[in-house]
Order: sequence, then C-alpha cells, then structure tokens
Amino acid sequence: MASFLALKCRGRKIGGLSIKAMAVSKFKGTQMREKHLTEMIEKKVQEAQQVCEGDQTSDECKVAWDEVEEVSQAKADLRRKLEKQDPLESFCQDNPETDECRIYED
Repeated sequence: MASFLALKCRGRKIGGLSIKAMAVSKFKGTQMREKHLTEMIEKKVQEAQQVCEGDQTSDECKVAWDEVEEVSQAKADLRRKLEKQDPLESFCQDNPETDECRIYED
C-alpha cells in the first residue's frame, strides 16, 4: 500500500465503518511516466521547430510534427486509461487478504 498516495473506496466497510469515497491520487510511477511524456513532447516540439525553420513543407518537417503528435497521443491515452482505472481494484487483485479489500454483504 506504500505505492498509493490515497485510496478510493466505493461502498466498502472498513473497520465497521461504511466508506463511500475518498480522494484518489496517482501512483508514483504513473506521475513519472506522465512527467517523462511531457518532457518528451517539449523536446519533440523544439526538434520539429528546428527542422522546419528552413522549409515547412519538407518531408522531414512533416515527420518531426508526426512524432510530436504520436507522443502527445501517448500522453492522452495514458490519461484516459487512468480515468478508468481504480487504484484500489489493482491493489486488491494483488492483496485480497487485506482489510481494505474485504467485501461485506448486507
């Protein structure tokens, strides 16, 4: 559980209390990936601007901007994936015996 900044609970009982929702934060590795993609986008934009200085219609210029688009799309895909992902679910898959992962039937 050390890799979580916060947990998200939906309708689970923990220690006799019914928890409806708590704040959700990203995994440390996810933050690093997002930061890396942001830095990579900035680098690719600079490269594309340098390549396109002389001729904006050259094939090299088009390829450079395609690379910017690909990295930008990778970051967008990561964000979309994170919106759908519940950190507690992945934690409970690895640690079903923990108190946080117990499911009580009413």
